[in-house]
Amino acid sequence: MRPVLDFIYRAAGGLAALFIVAIVALVFAQVCLNLADKIAVALTGTGVGLTIPSYADFTGFFLAASTFLALAYALRAGGHIRVTLVTNRLPPAAHRAAELGVILLALAMSGFATWYMGLLLLESLEFGDRSAGMVSVPLWLPQAPVALGLAILTLALADELISMLRGALPSWEGKGENLLSE
Repeated sequence: MRPVLDFIYRAAGGLAALFIVAIVALVFAQVCLNLADKIAVALTGTGVGLTIPSYADFTGFFLAASTFLALAYALRAGGHIRVTLVTNRLPPAAHRAAELGVILLALAMSGFATWYMGLLLLESLEFGDRSAGMVSVPLWLPQAPVALGLAILTLALADELISMLRGALPSWEGKGENLLSE
């Protein structure tokens, strides 16, 4: 089961990276078009007005997708910001209890967000909601990767909770070390 879960987390991280590359490509293309327009103004006195319609909307959609798809991968890799000022001063048993409590709270919050993002996605599908930009996009398209990212984060948090309850250190601390064997 571990290889399947790790594959899901890595695949979501890879998709997040592809969305970042798409943002870079789209912004670069728009900058090139702006430059071509400036050159046209300098040479002819009038601009051509080159633009990618709704490019700001698309980059926003891509940013949301990359952010949420990267959450589970970042969690497993220890990339989330964690405030350990208090927990590092706790005795081992209290530290572990605090970690379990935080994971449980995060799991509840992530599950709640996943549920309601799924409902929002279904509502957008049902009512045919569309974006308001120059290019009208069905809203379920940018909402789907956000819902998927939240679902994978919820899975990763449940995975962490189960692993810790079995005696393992959190993935961001122990890389699979088992506390029960100590």
